[in-house]
Amino acid sequence: NGTLTNSDEMKKFLLETHFCQFNTQSDSEVLLNLFAYELSKTNFDVLQNSHVFEALKRVYERCEGGFAVTMIVGDVGLVAFRDANGIRPLVVGKKDDESFMVASESSALSALGYDFEYDIDPGAAVIISESGVVEKSFCAESISHSPCLFEFVYFSRPDSVMDSISVHKSRLRMGDFLGDKILRDYSHLEIDAVIPVPDTSRTSAMQVAYKLGVKYREGFIKNRYIGRTFIMPLQEERKKSVRRKLNILDLEFKDKNVLLVDDSIVRGTTSKQIIEMVREAGAKKVLFASAAPPVKFQNLYGIDICLLYTSDAADEG
Repeated sequence: NGTLTNSDEMKKFLLETHFCQFNTQSDSEVLLNLFAYELSKTNFDVLQNSHVFEALKRVYERCEGGFAVTMIVGDVGLVAFRDANGIRPLVVGKKDDESFMVASESSALSALGYDFEYDIDPGAAVIISESGVVEKSFCAESISHSPCLFEFVYFSRPDSVMDSISVHKSRLRMGDFLGDKILRDYSHLEIDAVIPVPDTSRTSAMQVAYKLGVKYREGFIKNRYIGRTFIMPLQEERKKSVRRKLNILDLEFKDKNVLLVDDSIVRGTTSKQIIEMVREAGAKKVLFASAAPPVKFQNLYGIDICLLYTSDAADEG
């Protein structure tokens, strides 16, 4: 999980020094080949954990970006490691029978009957042998824990806990802050109902409604077969997909002042289209709020977000 921001540079390096052949455009293949290259330079006779850790130290020196990795290394076991900034989550779980599991989210552990053990630290690697022996080592020189906010805002399931923070509780708090801000700065607004833009904004929207003392209503039905609209490459495609993705329950909007709460605003395409749909459904007034802080910059570490204005995105505002 994640993205190597210097993947092309690493690919060129491996082609020139190790004559690697690449079969895909995936940066995971680049990372795999880089690890194999660094492992070969340890000149091991019998492969041991120390050789893996030594190779990973050099991988950390060369790789830039965000990554959470699991892999099987022959004669060693399950190897898992996380970038030095901890941008992407990585957790370890355990069953009573001494079996282990590594996953991106703690919700995956509980779904399969594993108990959460710990988050893998930024810059750390964990090796779990077939016999269940666990060895850990910090492989990065400089560590600065800077997790991705979007994991809490949007990507992760609400029943997950990442770096000791409940995703559900973080979204409740976002709703609390948003509700307090509306009471403080926009108390003059007349709001008949708070309606979430499904799915991840529901938790925050419920808290906003509670704070404001108004009704919470469901006004959208989501088509789960349409992908994420904000990462689609073309503006026209994004516009069409928003209307295919959400259906309106007219009775929740007709002749009402509604506050729409979304988890975030990335491009503005979805927000603009949704507001138009709600107006068409007969709403008297449409207010729109984001539970997340403003998204100001590109994200290069595992989400395909580009906020640069191009010719096909110039009308997004």
